[in-house]
Amino acid sequence: MTYAFPPGGLPDQTVSPESTAVFTDAYAVIPASVQRDIVTSLLPGWVNTRAWVLARPLTGFAETFAQYAVELAPKGGSDTPEPDAQAQAVLFVATGRARLTLDGQGYDLVAGSYAYIPPAAKWTLWNTGDTPCGLHWVRKRYVPVDGLDAPEAFVTHDDAVAPIAMPDTDGAWATQRFADPGDLRHDMHVNIVTFQPGGRIPFAETHVMEHGLYVIQGTADYLLNRDWVPVEAGDFMWLRAFCPQACIATGQEPFRYLLYKDVNRHMPLSL
Repeated sequence: MTYAFPPGGLPDQTVSPESTAVFTDAYAVIPASVQRDIVTSLLPGWVNTRAWVLARPLTGFAETFAQYAVELAPKGGSDTPEPDAQAQAVLFVATGRARLTLDGQGYDLVAGSYAYIPPAAKWTLWNTGDTPCGLHWVRKRYVPVDGLDAPEAFVTHDDAVAPIAMPDTDGAWATQRFADPGDLRHDMHVNIVTFQPGGRIPFAETHVMEHGLYVIQGTADYLLNRDWVPVEAGDFMWLRAFCPQACIATGQEPFRYLLYKDVNRHMPLSL
């Protein structure tokens, strides 16, 4: 299995700047074609590392999370990766290898590895290979609830989590749920959604959850608000609450994306 990651580099001077990149009041699309070297950021506390910041809280748009694509050069990484003690995280490795140390326990991560890191956890991350390591990093401030502890950390792999078919789809649409959806301690889910060729969301989903969707494989036509947008591996979609969405998988291979959503909490009644 391969997983998409920003291409970096820089197109040559013969390439047209026209692209499918768009930012609206309901959604944004950041295609792989614009995820280039000159739009990366350096992060305090990280060495030999660069990041594509694909989403960040914006007033009046999506407000709950930030999402990065992080590239660790050989021997790159951090002993102090997270500056916010209230932040939780999911890491998903797309390419290369890394060593995660989490509350004193070590884990060797490879492509397809998934780690949930609870708030206030002590963790480090270093590239242990001879090639760059690319990973997706989703950050959200945890919303505590009286009587519920924060979730525990866990590390798993794409291959270890079975997809669950959506009802009445005969497997054409399935979701890998890395956290138990019935566990109210979790206030965010980061799942992998898979559509077989021709599979679809057969209605325009309209809901309170915000989304970050990074396409890790395949192609689709995706409905965003009122617009049908062709997307492919490496493209990122960013949806605010209540933005209608649906998709139809195209091509000859599965269409898969890493999906963030905020869950399991009451709506705050003040801004």
